[in-house]
Amino acid sequence: MWSTIGQDHLLKQIDAGLGAGRLAHAYLLSGPPHVGKMTLALDLGAAVNCAVVNGQQAGSMFDDQDESRGPCGNCDPCLRIRRGVFADVKIVAVGDDPRVSTRISIDQVREAESFLAVTAVEGAWKVVIFDGAETLSAGQSEPANALLKTLEEPPPQVLVLLLTTNEDAILPTIRSRCRMLPLRPMPGPALTEYLASTRGVAPDDARRLARLARGCPGWAISVLEDPERMDSYRERLAQVPEISSSPLDARFNYANTLAGGFSSDRESVRQELYLWERWWRDVLLVKEGQSEHVHNDDWRDELGTQADATTTAEVVAFLDSVQETLRALDANVNPRLALECMMLAVPAGVA
Repeated sequence: MWSTIGQDHLLKQIDAGLGAGRLAHAYLLSGPPHVGKMTLALDLGAAVNCAVVNGQQAGSMFDDQDESRGPCGNCDPCLRIRRGVFADVKIVAVGDDPRVSTRISIDQVREAESFLAVTAVEGAWKVVIFDGAETLSAGQSEPANALLKTLEEPPPQVLVLLLTTNEDAILPTIRSRCRMLPLRPMPGPALTEYLASTRGVAPDDARRLARLARGCPGWAISVLEDPERMDSYRERLAQVPEISSSPLDARFNYANTLAGGFSSDRESVRQELYLWERWWRDVLLVKEGQSEHVHNDDWRDELGTQADATTTAEVVAFLDSVQETLRALDANVNPRLALECMMLAVPAGVA
């Protein structure tokens, strides 16, 4: 049973590979934050180590009536992979090496290679998940080159999964050796239906939450599991129009605060920039007479005020600046300079 939702186009492809015994040795899972990349990666790790699946493969293979070759979700390997305590599945993430907290380091890659070189001890396959794979080539080539050797000559029964929010930041030589699994945001009605039917959310609340989640179920689920996340979201969102309309020195102070936290928590800074992107996308929608599509529906008055104070060209240029800042941070550019440049690009009408 797949835990992944809203990615049927990929699950059918993976099911076919599992059924035919023709999985690739490496996959690149790409998509926006919280769209389900880690969930799918763990699903894959469970699928190749599932006691039920392996039992079927060893005996009569899969029943022709079975529609899914996914993990059973209930056997010991499936349960322990979900809890992160299975010896043959390893997650490598940005920040796990305290010496290099903004990218996956060469030492982390080497440790992963050593892990893959040893035969599986609990399951059938060794699995390594690189979360934040776009940082492998950030500012240096050693980690990416080290990983490339493994991708070119993988040991048997090994699965390498690269997770990224920015596919373009992955070196072409690595991309070419991976099978691509692009995860798509769920359509709003589908996510609304999932939240209402599976999670028990009231229909109006489900629609509002699905809109804020922008098709990324992980974000919606995290808010349901921890309501304080919504309070934090609203507090951080309120800062965007406030900072946007502040003098330049206040905007620079804000940029410096973000930059100061970048080394210890890279992802939180990225999430802050996504918040800016969402706000100014809503400003653009209001300006273009498409306010029914805004995500932050509770802020229509503030959005309208900023839409009236700007031109379409200014808003588009600023959205481009936010995207450029995200790319610069992925490339390990000085975060303070990148964020200050973004603050300089705030539309003059609101600054």
